[in-house]
Amino acid sequence: MGGGLADVRLWAGELGVVHERFVHRFNREEPRESALAYMRGLIAPLERKNGWTLAEEAGHAGPDRIHRLLNRIEWDADEVLDDVRDYVVEHLGDRGAVLIIDDTGFLKKGTRSAGVQRQYSGTAGRTENSQIGVFLAYATDRGRTLIDRRLYLPTSWTDDRDRCRQAGVDDSVVFETKVAMARAMVRRAVRDRIPFGWVTADAAYGYSKGWRFELEQADVFHVMATTRHDTVVTRWSIDHPVHDLFPGLPRQKWKRRSCGQGAHGPRIYDWARVEVRPWHREDRRHWVIARRSVSRPEAISYYIAYCPAGTTLDELISVAGSRWAVEECFESAKQECGLDDYQVRRYPGWHRHMTLAMAAHAALTVLRARELDAGKAETDPPASSRSASPRSDA
Repeated sequence: MGGGLADVRLWAGELGVVHERFVHRFNREEPRESALAYMRGLIAPLERKNGWTLAEEAGHAGPDRIHRLLNRIEWDADEVLDDVRDYVVEHLGDRGAVLIIDDTGFLKKGTRSAGVQRQYSGTAGRTENSQIGVFLAYATDRGRTLIDRRLYLPTSWTDDRDRCRQAGVDDSVVFETKVAMARAMVRRAVRDRIPFGWVTADAAYGYSKGWRFELEQADVFHVMATTRHDTVVTRWSIDHPVHDLFPGLPRQKWKRRSCGQGAHGPRIYDWARVEVRPWHREDRRHWVIARRSVSRPEAISYYIAYCPAGTTLDELISVAGSRWAVEECFESAKQECGLDDYQVRRYPGWHRHMTLAMAAHAALTVLRARELDAGKAETDPPASSRSASPRSDA
């Protein structure tokens, strides 16, 4: 989207629409106005987005109102998130959507911000002093955005309740692995009947046999990345490492396919699949999928899939490739909506900031989906000139 005055009005208008979804969650006028001003500031073209710059953008004399919104005024960020998620489903909802789990790091100084410690950050690609957030993305053909979030608290925090209390972490919040957080977020989406068709995640999450079994028991279709050392029961009832299933596969079983667009064009790999698990429902199948680099055939990644019996390899490749959508969400939410521009230290404040940044990102995603729809409508031939579709009266 461009940066003209018309676009600014469009953004402001859509933020107002999202804001109307959750304005009833605030008991007073000040936090209602501050929440909208905060979102507008997050998408404004400011060099830095902190309490002072956001306050100046909102026309406030100082950052006090912004700080109160994030740290002191009573409001439930999870309830607001429910409203934002409903907005996303109304505008982007698709029964073929993919739920994608991933985490991202936020580099921080000091030791007082909730959850901060020296830990590996995939964002930085190394161990840094950082916070880690686990997120759930919702991806469709028309757009992708974030619909859930949890701040990861290492045991260095949860084992020190005094430290937790000082950072606003309630005594009821105990240690959870990132996989446990992922499971809880997907369970919540299932419970609340969010329309989707698939779940996917990288190997840090997909390696969990317990989570894969839970998804299968709930009949949730999934394509989960895993490591070469993961094991599966083959059709001959033998437990096999996944990397042992492919060396003897005939050449014609490998298919060269793109799994989506990357920064440098289509992501093209050689793909193959082997059916596993001798006992299953007649209408369901289990597969191990291998993705082999074209230029470096020794570089092979693996996925484990649970799906309807008629699912093609191309469909499974599409789901596996959709995992990169969450990286696009992180990148655009950080660049355009200030996802990583925050100065809150307390646990509730982190979730409040993330919720409002995700609301702003959802609004921009919906606007872009409308642009996509409008562009498609302009290029599609008039209905009268198209051949009748067998499903036209469905």
